[in-house]
Amino acid sequence: MNLSDIKKVYFVGIGGIGMSALARYFHGRGVEVHGYDKTETPLTKKLVEEGMHIHYEEAPEQIPPGIDLVILTPAVPAAHRELLYFREHGYPVKKRAEVLGIISRGMKAVAVGGTHGKTTTSSLLTYLLRCGGIDCTAFLGGIALNFGSNFVEGRSEWVVVEADEYDRSFLHLSPDIAVILSMDADHLDIYGDRETLLETGFRAFARKLKPGGSLFVQHRWCGMLGEMPGMQSFGLEGGACRSENVRVEGGFFTFDYRGPAHYFQGLQLAMPGRHNVENATAAIAVATQLGIDEGAIREGLRSFRGIRRRFEFLYHDGQSAYIDDYAHHPSELEAAIGAARELFPGKRITGVFQPHLFSRTRDFAEGFAAALSLLDDALLMDIYPARELPIEGVSSEMLYEKMSNPRRRLVTKATLMEAVRENRPEVLLTLGAGDIDTFREPIKAYFEERK
Repeated sequence: MNLSDIKKVYFVGIGGIGMSALARYFHGRGVEVHGYDKTETPLTKKLVEEGMHIHYEEAPEQIPPGIDLVILTPAVPAAHRELLYFREHGYPVKKRAEVLGIISRGMKAVAVGGTHGKTTTSSLLTYLLRCGGIDCTAFLGGIALNFGSNFVEGRSEWVVVEADEYDRSFLHLSPDIAVILSMDADHLDIYGDRETLLETGFRAFARKLKPGGSLFVQHRWCGMLGEMPGMQSFGLEGGACRSENVRVEGGFFTFDYRGPAHYFQGLQLAMPGRHNVENATAAIAVATQLGIDEGAIREGLRSFRGIRRRFEFLYHDGQSAYIDDYAHHPSELEAAIGAARELFPGKRITGVFQPHLFSRTRDFAEGFAAALSLLDDALLMDIYPARELPIEGVSSEMLYEKMSNPRRRLVTKATLMEAVRENRPEVLLTLGAGDIDTFREPIKAYFEERK
């Protein structure tokens, strides 16, 4: 497929974070962009403002004539009426990951993979490269606050992409540089078990590296990945590229970076949390390999504002704080709660958690219960089903029974705000990948009114 021949493109599920980045790419190239999504959101409204055409019903009659390419997300069911129409009428239909692979094969690509931290690391790396003079393009899995977008258009030969393990999407990529941040069990609805995730997922992805390319792997996972060409390790207090002496100073997470050819002391990261220091370590390792100098790295780390819904401060007055985070896996919950504890020692930490997917809740029930028990107070919402039907016996009540903290409570969307007011939180975290973000503004308004 020659991308230069595409004049009119249609997205089935255009409002997804990865899909909308691709839509912005095509729109920026002068392609006419149309699409469907299930619901109108702030992101789809923004796409319409930018000049794209979107509707919200499964309506083949609203599909314009002359579509050159149809792009779909794996989240769209096979029985979707518009998708059936396109297949029946012989339109070229490709998955988002296939198209991203085609785009990246024409450029020099850095692919950032792992079950956690992809969006933060790829966004920070993009920012460091641009601070250092490499005008890279980027397809990001979240809205990077420095760019105000999930797509960054550049003029250099480099592109930064997220390598998504869901549906084995990342196997469409053939990067020059690859990063693997973590390989925790996840997406077992796709892979079945952890060993299959490792073999047909991450090991297969590592083997897609171009000859002579570099593979940066978090040091604890190197053994499970096995021998791979071009592999270098990174991490906190371990790895060939490592960050040491991590501490909180003046509101910044401060650390020293040591690599095979570099040693930077007293780097300051505006994003909180040791997990983000580790993400930054991977970004620094890639940036230094591509020739970015210490000054640009130092300034980029300090001025990087983070990602929407990645430990995002929505309120902070010195006495109380409200933070919103996308955490939807036990490891991510532990990282977010741990970051809050380090930033606010002695404060009471309250968390509102909305589990995401029945299958993930079932597969990691013990881990979720242990992570949520790290909170002083826990408000537990109903499971957000996303693409799934309910599974018998799997519910938020099941997690509630497994948790050990005495101050825990089941809430619904209708009772959440009342429960927050009764709790009078000192530090509040909203956690989850579903539609819990619809409560961001009401909770922020509560903190502002309370003051």
